[in-house]
Amino acid sequence: MRALIGGAGQNWQLRDIEAPHQLGAVRIQVMAAGLNRADLYALDGSYTANSQQAGEFTAGMEVAGVVETSSPLAPHLAAGTPVMGITIGGFADYALCDPRLLVPIPDGLSFEEAAALPVGLITEHDALVSQAGFTAGDSVLIVGGTSSIGLVGIQLATALGASTVIATTTSEDKRDALIAAGADVTVDTTTQDLAAVVAAATDGRGADITLDHVGGELFAQLPAATAIGGTIVSIGRLAGAATTLDLDTIAFRRQRLLGTTFSIRTRAELADVVAALTPQVLPAVAAGKICPRVDAVFAPEHGDLAAERLRANAAVGKIVLSFADAHSGPAPAPAPSPRAGG
Repeated sequence: MRALIGGAGQNWQLRDIEAPHQLGAVRIQVMAAGLNRADLYALDGSYTANSQQAGEFTAGMEVAGVVETSSPLAPHLAAGTPVMGITIGGFADYALCDPRLLVPIPDGLSFEEAAALPVGLITEHDALVSQAGFTAGDSVLIVGGTSSIGLVGIQLATALGASTVIATTTSEDKRDALIAAGADVTVDTTTQDLAAVVAAATDGRGADITLDHVGGELFAQLPAATAIGGTIVSIGRLAGAATTLDLDTIAFRRQRLLGTTFSIRTRAELADVVAALTPQVLPAVAAGKICPRVDAVFAPEHGDLAAERLRANAAVGKIVLSFADAHSGPAPAPAPSPRAGG
């Protein structure tokens, strides 16, 4: 099979390698795979997930495809089932997946669209609901709203009943993308006072929950834009990991400051995060309330161009790699059920 191999330089190398096998794992025909910042960090050596092998590795963590080999641990994911989820080694024609980290693709989504969702859904739902304790009626500030994950966060907050969703950008040209995703108020942080705009949109209170995907110097402005008793969740650090905070503001406003990442979580912890999507999030996707935005689709032969587009912050939405040309035949047939006592 084809696979994009990392760990051998600053660009992925497309190679032919043996298709993977592992007892108990689900093997899928990868139809499409989403590109994430973590993939770039892994490529340059600044990010290593718990499950990633040392040295050279098959890249990719977000996939959509068709179950080829099912697992007795997941009878609901029979061969032929279209699925999406997270894994390691996703930038390949075939990938092994922990069945707990896969969900069926909701009706109406293409494989490219499905590949644009899993990381955004688990990241934003975990941060907004599981970590920050969102309840319907809360106001939400999404910092870095035009990132692929931020766009999912805007839609998620809206679908779950946020009273007001405010989203930021650093490009006037990208405001329309925020509005299309459902943001009630948009802020260009290069030209506007973030705290003032948020205060005006929330009757002077500030946002109940702030989800930050940017970090860097802008993070210093978030306490003033967040409500008394509000919560700030640090998700991404696109502008850097260092910042300066006025601790008086955080103390006087009695705010919670949380950090989150998936790189050090166990498979069992990740399984809980994926399972949490089932009650509300997947139905919202099926109902069209959360719609992925695909920025561009690249063939695996052009993985370096896809990576460069993401590095340049040129994308609005998710960049996807398509492996569909390797699977032009009929979908795998479901395996027969084992006989009792077999």
